[in-house]
Amino acid sequence: MKLSVKVCLAVLVAYFAAAMYGEVQYRIAQYRDVTPEYNVVDTESRYLPPSSEHWLGTDNLGRSVALRLVQGARIAFHVGIMTSLIAIPLGVVLGLFGGYFGGRVDSVVVWLCATVASMPGLLFILAISLVVGKGLPGVIAGIGLTTWVGTCRTVRAEVIKHSARAYVQAAKTLGYSPWRIMFAHILPNVAHIVLIQFSMRFPSAVSTEVFISFLGIGVQGEPSWGVMIDNARTRLWQGVWWEMAFTTAAIFALVLAFNHIADALRDHFDPALRSERG
Repeated sequence: MKLSVKVCLAVLVAYFAAAMYGEVQYRIAQYRDVTPEYNVVDTESRYLPPSSEHWLGTDNLGRSVALRLVQGARIAFHVGIMTSLIAIPLGVVLGLFGGYFGGRVDSVVVWLCATVASMPGLLFILAISLVVGKGLPGVIAGIGLTTWVGTCRTVRAEVIKHSARAYVQAAKTLGYSPWRIMFAHILPNVAHIVLIQFSMRFPSAVSTEVFISFLGIGVQGEPSWGVMIDNARTRLWQGVWWEMAFTTAAIFALVLAFNHIADALRDHFDPALRSERG
């Protein structure tokens, strides 16, 4: 394993640990019915630059930027994982059906993909979010229901290729049902696509959530990274740079690590691509 991949994995482990810590903080505050520490207002400590007491400084209400970044990581992992649990199974099932059955079933699947792909993605997500309601559930539903097309098309192409192979033809000759062939024979052979799609979708979902929350339609009452950027941009002219800088750096590091892992996975599962890169 390359050193760069190991570093990216270490970065993702650190983010995951921060997200778990943030989740524990959030649950404890809910259980005790108190204002969580990252939302406690302390006007005497506002606009403090990074120091030994506040490693990443404080915002305009005296809240620790570090603690709020941790909660932002919690929300990012919620969005990345939950949207993947919606989009990837939907894309995989439709791709299996279209690729295996062909004919009218495939035509319907292709039509659905073309229809969803032709819609302006961000506006579609915003519309679903507004219907479901502002907040994290609306964001998750909007992103999850609009980002399955890429997975569906990739799985469909792989299933069409595998359907002509000997092991599938042998299963048909033995009288196995289409469901058994699709889910017990073909799906395990295209399962690596799910892993690759997850590594690609996760940073995309996080970036989308950040943008939606920046617009004020996403997460409400929680320190999403998008909310933090929106708050920080109005104070840059006052020389309060640390909230914007550290939030942007947190997003950049997470997206970069996932993108690098996705490239490594594609190289591993596609020897031809690896040989082309030399």
